[in-house]
Amino acid sequence: MAYDEELARRMRLAVPDALAITEKRMMGGVCFFLNGNMIGGADQSKEGERRLMFRVGKANEAAAKLPGGLPMFLGERPMPGFYFVDADQCDDALLGQWLAVALDHAGSFPPK
Repeated sequence: MAYDEELARRMRLAVPDALAITEKRMMGGVCFFLNGNMIGGADQSKEGERRLMFRVGKANEAAAKLPGGLPMFLGERPMPGFYFVDADQCDDALLGQWLAVALDHAGSFPPK
């Protein structure tokens, strides 16, 4: 995965200003955290696909209904509760929907 500054900026702008979001470079991209709990990230795959990643929880039915999400895999291993969304197919409204679900999930945990 490669760092994509444009996607990172897009994610930063989509997060409500009132939330104290932190960032950390991970897995070649950048991940975003609410109170130390991951909400998602932004990167570019080795194949050049620009994508957003969201952590929405293993049993989150709201995420399953959102368009554009593909379950995340690390190699052959599935990562339940994590979804990739093609950034070029994700307009601002859809980004907001995915982000709302991820923020709700992260907000359900105590701060780290």
